[in-house]
Amino acid sequence: MRRMRRHTWSGAAAALLLLLGAATACSSDSDSKLGVCETSPNGTPISASAGSGPTSTNLSLHPEIATGYRTGMKPVHTKTFAVSTANPIATAAACKVLHDGGTAADALIVAQTVLGLVEPQASGLGGGAFLLYYDAASKQIDAYDGRETAPAGATQDYLRWISDTDRTTPQPNARASGRSIGTPGALRMLELAQREHGKQTWRDLFAPAIALADQGFQISPRMAGQIADSAADLKRDANASAYFLQPDGSPKTAGTTLTNPAMSKTLNAIATDGADALYTGAIAKDIVDAINTTSGGRTPGLTTLADLAAYQPKKRTVVCAPYRTHEVCGMPNPSSGGITVEATLGILSNFDLASMKPTDTTGDNDTARNGGKPTAEAVHIISEAERLAYADRDKYIADSDFIPMPGNSPQALLNPDYLKQRAGLIDRTHSMGTAQPGDFGPVPLGTAAPQPEHGTSHISIVDEYGNAASMTTTVESAFGSFHIVDGFVLNNQLTDFAAEPLGKDGLPVANRIDAGKRPRSSMAPTLVFDRAADGSRGQLTYVTGSPGGAVIIQFVVKTLVAMLDWGLNPQQAVSMVAFGAANSPTTNVGGEHPAVNAADNGDHDALVQQLRQLGHQVSVLPQSSGLSALVRDGNGWVGGADPRREGAVLGDPN
Repeated sequence: MRRMRRHTWSGAAAALLLLLGAATACSSDSDSKLGVCETSPNGTPISASAGSGPTSTNLSLHPEIATGYRTGMKPVHTKTFAVSTANPIATAAACKVLHDGGTAADALIVAQTVLGLVEPQASGLGGGAFLLYYDAASKQIDAYDGRETAPAGATQDYLRWISDTDRTTPQPNARASGRSIGTPGALRMLELAQREHGKQTWRDLFAPAIALADQGFQISPRMAGQIADSAADLKRDANASAYFLQPDGSPKTAGTTLTNPAMSKTLNAIATDGADALYTGAIAKDIVDAINTTSGGRTPGLTTLADLAAYQPKKRTVVCAPYRTHEVCGMPNPSSGGITVEATLGILSNFDLASMKPTDTTGDNDTARNGGKPTAEAVHIISEAERLAYADRDKYIADSDFIPMPGNSPQALLNPDYLKQRAGLIDRTHSMGTAQPGDFGPVPLGTAAPQPEHGTSHISIVDEYGNAASMTTTVESAFGSFHIVDGFVLNNQLTDFAAEPLGKDGLPVANRIDAGKRPRSSMAPTLVFDRAADGSRGQLTYVTGSPGGAVIIQFVVKTLVAMLDWGLNPQQAVSMVAFGAANSPTTNVGGEHPAVNAADNGDHDALVQQLRQLGHQVSVLPQSSGLSALVRDGNGWVGGADPRREGAVLGDPN
């Protein structure tokens, strides 16, 4: 093992590295002769503007603006370590940590703090996260829960109306009021993970983001598009307006240089005092004041200093299930992602997906690099399996500290015999439209309407020691609650709770809000291992995950199937058409992909028409995934970043 090198960032050196990363394009090209952590163009450049192309007001399906598609991206090969984030500046900064001997846990701190600056619409210190961490020395997987919590003063009507005596909805709406803001969890969670798995000095890991906040960075095209799309809401908050908008209220544009002295001050305090700097003292008071403000006619929240001081991340038991010759491991509840991904795969294990490979996946051309085009048969079977898995998710999965799972274990929903029975409900000739949840006997739970979930970001990392991290991180909707405090965005995560505490049958729903409860999520950080003939866990082979709200599950499923069943490389797998379904008659086929003809609502696309003949109500609206995938390649790694965002894969070239 290489001797650890101390991570010594000076402000100028850090800023230089990051600005160079911003000045180049998006990702390392596998055919180039680049040095460690250097970027070069990969695929066509990304550009975005608010309102471009077909859009949707359904934030559950389209949590952030679509920003086009970088056609022709190539996989990135690395020798001993690799990192993929949603922004090339964050990727370069995290890669430098790995090059200097840091672990995946160290690199996570740098990646998250830099993303909080260059991609504030998606994640940051004011949000939450779920993390799977594989420790190569112990061969153990830790599942870290940094999900936000509802305040102690929250009642089951907290999001429905202002009070029992004023039964009007929170103003200006639940999301932009103080009621949507949960106690942030990401920083406490990262502190715990770095304490248990890090090598670098805590203070040093904040230097890259501090330098960037002080010396400035350019607004990326994607961030500019999201600012423009959210300008009216950002204008309501004085701090957000001053930071993201021009004095006349117009949105700041791509290429504008931003500095964030307030964030620099916050990061310096955390670097010195640890996460306590955010959860107690002056910053905590600023957070509580922002949540409880009535400025602009807002309905205040009920979060107190005691709520922040009491927050603790939790270590959960990772949920794993077999799939073909692999073991797939994911995050347990309060995330529904791991369970629902694995339930879908368990249903699909009863079908010969290998015989349903996409077309046009071979050759050195853009069509092949983009993952080809899936067959209607494959999209039909996978979407039907997802409908069944989502039906169980919607009814049974919530924060298990409050609502027990059937059989008090995720394994009830993952039992192979049960999933085989669920697979038998799939009709190869016609879509079921909406599935019914499985029967686990009498349970005191109602069935709620699916609750919208929104934007996120994802980080995948492997280090030179064999450790790996898969972390999905979020402030919920784009720019969260539109509140900015001390340089960072506050989440609107509590809107992930069911809007109504009772189902149509009058029974309480599992994902209703309660004091101290964590809202259900679809975040699905995923690790995949080889599985020996005796069923034991072998070596780590895949690291993946995605942003995308409730659609995360579909994005991760299609990527795993593409790699495990169809043999696509990780770039092809994340690039291929985004498709799938929640538990509704609508099946998504991402119209941003070059292989899909989205004109006239897909009326001229053969795949879309074949699915409609099978009874699917097909949507061809652009999908906004942000997938990454790292795959073991001999002694090295090969990675892919989603062409629908600005992400990049970097490491030491192989």
